[in-house]
Amino acid sequence: MQHPKIVILGAGSFFFGRKAIWQMVHSPHLREGTLALVDTDGERLEKMRRLAELARDHHGVKLAIEASTDRREVLEGSDFIVLSFADRNAHFRGVDCEVAARYGIRMCSGDTIGPGGVMRSARELPEVLRCCEDISNLCPDAWVINYVNPTTVHGMAIRRYFPKLKSLALCDAQWGLRNRFAQLADVPNDEKLTVLSAGPNHYTWLLKAEYDGRDLMPDIIASLRASAEADFNEQAQGGGKHAKGWLNNSIAIELYDAFGVLPTVLGHTKEYVPFYQGRGVSGNDRHPPLKLFEADERTRQTEKAWAQVDAFLSGEQSMDSFDEQFGPDPATDLIEGMWAKPASRFFVNTTSHGAVPNLSHDAFIELYCELDMDGPRPLPCPPMPRGVRGLCEQVLDTHELTAEGIYEGDLKLLRRALLTDPLTMSIGDTDAMLEAFLECERDAIDAERYGLSPAAAG
Repeated sequence: MQHPKIVILGAGSFFFGRKAIWQMVHSPHLREGTLALVDTDGERLEKMRRLAELARDHHGVKLAIEASTDRREVLEGSDFIVLSFADRNAHFRGVDCEVAARYGIRMCSGDTIGPGGVMRSARELPEVLRCCEDISNLCPDAWVINYVNPTTVHGMAIRRYFPKLKSLALCDAQWGLRNRFAQLADVPNDEKLTVLSAGPNHYTWLLKAEYDGRDLMPDIIASLRASAEADFNEQAQGGGKHAKGWLNNSIAIELYDAFGVLPTVLGHTKEYVPFYQGRGVSGNDRHPPLKLFEADERTRQTEKAWAQVDAFLSGEQSMDSFDEQFGPDPATDLIEGMWAKPASRFFVNTTSHGAVPNLSHDAFIELYCELDMDGPRPLPCPPMPRGVRGLCEQVLDTHELTAEGIYEGDLKLLRRALLTDPLTMSIGDTDAMLEAFLECERDAIDAERYGLSPAAAG
């Protein structure tokens, strides 16, 4: 059997690189293939290459390893290309959250929705599109797996502007979803479990949860209610939770009571809805405004991760320890499933094609899919409850406008995306905020795309 060639664009990724290496050397279906590592930072690339070689040699597998700072040198002959990169991720997410907060918008993650999602797209999507251009020229039959946030914006753009490429988008937030709800309902995570959710990435809602035909929703909600009050009290007293984890059980129950459907990725969903921005005037809101994303803490985590890589390379930490500390990664796990197993099932972002009957037929949403080398086939879902359905469509419109505005280089469309977004409340503030973003991030956006002069773009 032929062995696959997998290219990782952004091999120095904080989340992805080390786990991908782990999966490549452990998988019987991948470990005799080729792993091509690409990163624009030559020093980090060399560290990941050496780590991959150490892991390969430790396990005595035949994995071929390539590395280059120029993706065009390794793309030919690829079967899968994973896009997993960001321009100074923690720094600019911190900038996005701080600038938005000046104009009354609080983001606990800032990488997908709201002003943070629009600006991260402006930084990353032009490079995503350049990658797709190279892929179209050098390996047009390869599968493109977008792992760069905002997943929906980039996934939409690839589908729209490179329709001949085989593509899907992926997020790790849904990867443990079945296991999480199995634990909440106290049932096994096996073939009798059905968990179906849908919505734009980071804004998905649980539409069905059954075990052997038995509805699990009452058990799931009861479990969350039992912990919500203690969770609220602990965290409200400074329980040390980071912004994405703060008050999540309590907020999840509040949203369920409001809309009759449970959010599945609450750490992100709570910044998609406008209720936790501190705008209430009655004093009756149960929850305080969202905490802001901790950019400094993420920077420290990243530095710690690279220190750990250095420890593996120096021998201070053994490769046995590497095996123990890491495990499968969603992207390489999905690739293994596509390559070796007929009709494996994963949560992926793709075009709905009516899987959720009352959402737009062409909605690019996250769904539970059967997946093989022919691509994802979404499993049919129940209708999206009204209220949440409208919120999902609004978010999708925001993402569509963002993708189009960046592709066309049209600041008016980016402005329209921000004004469509559920978090913005003032046209004047939005204009001032966009101007502030362009000033703060002038060295990261593609200035010429928007007709900005080199002087204005720094």
